[in-house]
Amino acid sequence: MSSSAAAVPRARLSAFRPRVVELRALVALALPVAVVQMGLVAQGLVDTAMVGRVDAAQLGAVTLGNLYFFSVAVFGMGLLIALDPLVSQAFGAGDRDAIEVAIQRGLVLSVAIAVAASVLLAVAEPVFVLLNQPEEVVPVAAAYARTQIPGMLPFYGFIVFRQVLQAVGRVAPVVWTILLANVLNAFLNWILIFGNLGLPELGAVGSGWATAISRWFMWLCSLALGWRVLTPYLRRVRRDLFAPGPLKRIVRLGSPIGLQLFLEFGAFGAIGILMGWLGTVAIAGHQIALNLAAFAFMIPLGISQAAAILVGRAVGRGDSAAARRSAGGAVVVCCLVMAATAAVFLGLPRVLADQFTTETRVAAVAAALIPVAGMFQLFDGLQVVCTGALRGVADTMRPMIYNMLGFWLFGMPLSLWLGFRVDMGPKGLWWGLAAGLGAVAVLLLGRMWIRLRRPLERFSLTHGG
Repeated sequence: MSSSAAAVPRARLSAFRPRVVELRALVALALPVAVVQMGLVAQGLVDTAMVGRVDAAQLGAVTLGNLYFFSVAVFGMGLLIALDPLVSQAFGAGDRDAIEVAIQRGLVLSVAIAVAASVLLAVAEPVFVLLNQPEEVVPVAAAYARTQIPGMLPFYGFIVFRQVLQAVGRVAPVVWTILLANVLNAFLNWILIFGNLGLPELGAVGSGWATAISRWFMWLCSLALGWRVLTPYLRRVRRDLFAPGPLKRIVRLGSPIGLQLFLEFGAFGAIGILMGWLGTVAIAGHQIALNLAAFAFMIPLGISQAAAILVGRAVGRGDSAAARRSAGGAVVVCCLVMAATAAVFLGLPRVLADQFTTETRVAAVAAALIPVAGMFQLFDGLQVVCTGALRGVADTMRPMIYNMLGFWLFGMPLSLWLGFRVDMGPKGLWWGLAAGLGAVAVLLLGRMWIRLRRPLERFSLTHGG
C-alpha cells in the first residue's frame, strides 16, 4: 500500500450507514442468491423428509453420509468461492480479461479437487468405524457416501459457474437451475428410495444416487441457461491457463476460505459424530434440527454472498465509501431477517419436527434442539455476513483464525462438557455450539469494523494484494 493511501483517515461509524440505493442493490441481489442457497438445502430437506419415512437407521445413515460428504467437499468449495472477490472486483473494474482468467482457472481447480475428494469418499466405511458410529448405520452411510463420487466433478463445476454468474449480476440462470433440480431430485427420490416404477427399493442409498444425478443436471443446466454470459469467457483457452503463479495465488486466497468452512462445518459435523455416541435416535433428531437451521441459514448466506459481490465491485471501481455502506446494509438486513426466523424456531418447535418424522422419540429430540437453533440465529447470521463483507476485500485469513478460536477452542470444549459431564445430552452439545457461534460473530464484527475503515485496494493475480 502506498504512503499516500496509508495517510487517508479511517472511516467513522457513520460511513457504514447504508443509503437507500445500497439497500435496494443488496436486496435485489441477495433475494435470488438466497433462493439459490435455500434451493440447495431444500434438496437435503426433501431427502431427510423422504428417507425419514423409512426408519431411523436409514435417516441416521443419510445424516452420517452427508456429514462425511461435506467434511470432504467443503475445503474445495472454499477454494472456488475465492472467485467471489476475483470476479466481482474485475467486474467492477470492467476487466473482462481478469474474469476470463478466473473462470478458466476455477474450472482447472475444480477437476483437481473432485479427484481428491472422490478418493476420500471411497474410504468412508473405515472412517465411520474408527469414529465408533452405530453398527446398523455404518454400512448404509458408507454406501451413501460412495454414491456421491460420480457427482463430485459436476458439484464443483456448478460452484464455478454459480459464483461467476452471481458476481456479474446474472442470477436468473442459477435460480432456474436450482428450481428444476429440486423437482428432479424429489422425483428421483420417490423412485429410488421407495422402489417405484418397477425399480428396486434402495432407501438411503437411493437418495444418494438421486443427489448425484441431480448434480450433473445442475452443472449442465447452469451452463445451458447461462450460455450467453459464460461462453465469451470460455471460447478461447488461455495459453497461461496452467501458469503456476496465478494458480497459487487463487489457492492462497481460497485456502483460508476453505479452512474456515471446514472448521465451521467441522464443528457441526463433530456435533453429529458426538450425537452418534448417544445413539441412532439422537443423531436422527439432530439431523432434522440441523436441516431446519441450515435452511434458515441460507438467507443470511445469500446476504453474505451479495455483500461479498457488492463490496468487491465497489473496491474494483475504487469506491471505498460504497463498499462500507454495502457492508453496513448487509448487517442491518441480516439482523432483521434472523430475528424473524428465530421467532419461528422458538414458537413452533414440535410442529416443525413433526414434518420430518413419524417416530415420536426422534421428533422429541428434534423439538428440544430447534429452540436452541432459534437462540443462535442472530449470531449465525452475523458471522456469515461479516465473513462475506471481508471476502469482498479479499480478507480471508483472519476469518479462518477466528473460526478456529470460536468453534474449536471455545465452543467444542463447552459442548463436550455440557453434553457429557453435565449430562445435558443433545441439548448440551448444541448449547456449546451456540456459544461458539456467538464468539465467532463478535470477533468477525470487530474485524469488519477495523478492516473496512482502512483504504481498500483491488486484489490481483499478478501483483501483490
